[in-house]
Amino acid sequence: MSMVNLSQETEALAQRIALAKHVAVDDAIRAALEDTARAEGITLEVGLPRDQSPEAVAARIARIDEIVRAVASLPVVDPRPTREIIDELNEL
Repeated sequence: MSMVNLSQETEALAQRIALAKHVAVDDAIRAALEDTARAEGITLEVGLPRDQSPEAVAARIARIDEIVRAVASLPVVDPRPTREIIDELNEL
C-alpha cells in the first residue's frame, strides 16, 4: 500500500473538515474524493459501504422524497377509477 504525502495545509484542512463532521480524517478525505469523482462522472466501485452518517442518510432520504414527489406529479395515463384498474389486474 502506498502512502500519499500531503502538504501541511492540506492535512490541516482535512483535519478541520473531519472535526467539523465528526468523522475520521480518512473518511473526510474519501468523501471529498468521492464527491469529486461523481462530479467528474467517474464511476465509483460497486460494493463499497455506504456512508451511514446522519447527514448522508438524511441526504438520501431527501433525494428519495424528491423522486417520489416528481413521480406523484406525473399525469395519470389510465383515466379509469383505481378500483376498476385493480379489479382488471386481479382478473389476470
